[in-house]
Order: sequence, then structure tokens, then C-alpha cells
Amino acid sequence: MADEARTAHARYFAGREADILALWDSPRQREAYDWFSTELANLRTAFRWAADHDDLDTAATTAVYATLLGIWLEQHEPSGWAEELIEAAKAVEHRRLAQLYVAAAQCHASGRIDDAIDYAEAGLALLESGRFDQLPHEAEVWAGTAYLVKGWPERHVEVCRNAFARSPSTHVFARACLVVALIMTGADDEAMAVSEGLLAAADATDNPEVVSYALLAYGMVHHDVDPIAAYEAHRRGLQIAQDSGNRFGESYHAGSLARLAATHAEASDALNYVALAIRNFHDSGSFSILPTAIAVLAMLLDRLGHYAPAATISGFAATAFTRTATPEFDTTITHLRDVLGDQTYESLARQGEAMTTAAMVTYAYDQIDQARAELEHPS
Repeated sequence: MADEARTAHARYFAGREADILALWDSPRQREAYDWFSTELANLRTAFRWAADHDDLDTAATTAVYATLLGIWLEQHEPSGWAEELIEAAKAVEHRRLAQLYVAAAQCHASGRIDDAIDYAEAGLALLESGRFDQLPHEAEVWAGTAYLVKGWPERHVEVCRNAFARSPSTHVFARACLVVALIMTGADDEAMAVSEGLLAAADATDNPEVVSYALLAYGMVHHDVDPIAAYEAHRRGLQIAQDSGNRFGESYHAGSLARLAATHAEASDALNYVALAIRNFHDSGSFSILPTAIAVLAMLLDRLGHYAPAATISGFAATAFTRTATPEFDTTITHLRDVLGDQTYESLARQGEAMTTAAMVTYAYDQIDQARAELEHPS
């Protein structure tokens, strides 16, 4: 009797996939996130029972849609569930195998970038074959995020273009992802062309996440050519993300606002935004993304004349993803070398590079507090 109840429990939560994803794809998106957060323990229990009792259909369904929701909450646990099922799904060529690979590829967030690349390659190849279930809401482009983190934006461009060719959808989200990837390859003119009409198309979806991400792409492509428009786009995107419960959007818009504020607005605003981005990425375990926010802090401290801590922080932040996502970071490093001298800069940067993530985040918060105090009470 108890086994029957547990099986029914597991299948009930798997059966919620369609209605919860429909809720997510609506103006009531926050309710889907709230449901996920409230029911995470039940989803975990349901998955565990199904996986341990060879109910692959139930376990795979739960793992895939929980991962898709978890991405936007920066809650990466369900990606591990998907990863656990891959071997069993391969053995029977389960219809959700491609989806499981794409979900497992989200392990890049915790720093397992090479594993994520392997999963992404496998999942995308299966999607190309047409023999396995596609992902809803253009979610296949999330397989390409691993390439961005690796510093291979050209491959993410291919992923987005292939999504256009394969799916009959409106491609609003994939277009926004393509804009971001093109910016990181340096194809600014094409990125601008692809972004034409993107915000209107996003608004027509009534999906807060799609609108917020389109605003992220719009802000990024206008970062240099129209920083005021970019700043307003990121502010609107941040508000939409916060109102809808989208932690991912909040984190990325905060980081972008900090980049812009560091150059074009008040330093106090930049400090507030960068602190928010660092806190979100650290608390969620998004350790491969965290250095981009740390890099923004280094740029801001350099601007404020805090050269030694900026150099220390830059040593931690200098990843392949940081350099493609934040090209002005290299300019900061050049300036710090000029101010401090190569030998002093290298010594400080090595100290930062050797710090653990926890130690760097603590150090970053301390530098933010010191900079705030200096701005509030200038000597």
C-alpha cells in the first residue's frame, strides 16, 4: 500500500509538467516559480522514488521540467537528477534522452564546464537527428550556455541558428540568445540587426522571462552605442525579473547595470548592483558565472582609485568567459599594470587567483563596504 502511494505521488508530480510549464509561459510566471520553490522537496522525493524503482518515464519527466524551472531560479539541483538518468535512458534510447543531456549540461554553473560541453554536444546531436523529443520554449539553446562559459561563443551562435532551422516557433528567446552570443564574438553589426524588433516581439509573448531576457540582449547590444538606452533597458529588465521571481534575470541585469554604472552613472549605484549580482551567483552556487560579477567590481575599484584590491580581484576574475562577456576588463588590467607596475600587479593578481571562492567573495564584500564608506564620508 505504501509503495502504491509513493508511486502515485511520483506520477502526480510528473503529471504536472504541462500545466506548470503553461503557467510559466504566461503573465502568471511567478506562480510557477513559487510552486517550484514550495514543492521542491516533493519533486525531489518523487524523482528519487521513480529513479530508484526504474520508472524512467516519471523520473525523466520530473528531472527535465524541474531543470527548466530551476534555471531561472538559479536552483541547479534538478540538473543533477537529469545527469543521473542518462545511462539508463541511453540503454533504451528513451524519447527524452536529448532533453536529459541538455538539462545535464547545466552543470556548467557549478564549474563543471568540460562535462557540460560533453553533455551539450551529445544532446544537440540527438536533437539534430529528429528521433528524440525536442525541448519546449526554445530551451535547447540553453545547451549553448556551456560554450559561452568555455569562451567559445561562436559555437553558441551555431546552436541558436540551428534552433531557428529546426523549430517552427517564433524564436524570440533564441533570437535574444543569438544577440548575446554575437556580441561575444565581436559581430556587433549583425547583433544589432538581429535585435531589431526584438523587444516588440518579446512583449507580445506575455512571458516575463522572455521579455526580461530580450531586454538583457537589447541592453548588451546598446552598451557602447547608446549607454543611456542600455541602462534603461537593464533597469526595466531587472524590475520585470524581480516582479516575476526570476533570480537569473535579476543577477544578469544587476551585473550589466553595474558595468554601465561604473562608467556612466553614480559609483554608489554600481556598488549596489554589483553586490546584488555577487550575492546571487555565490548563494546559488553559480561559480562559473560569478567571476564576471567579480570582474565588474575590479573595474569599479580601478575607477575609484583602489588599485591594489582591484588587482587582487582581477586575478580571480580573469576567466575565458569573463574576457568574452566583459571585454573592457582587459582595459582595466592594462591600466592596473600601468599604475602599479607589472611586478606588483602580477604579485597581487596571483594572490587573488589563489583565493577560494568563499574567500574572494568575503574579500569582495569587504572592498564594497570600504568603497561605500569612502563615498559616504569622503576624507
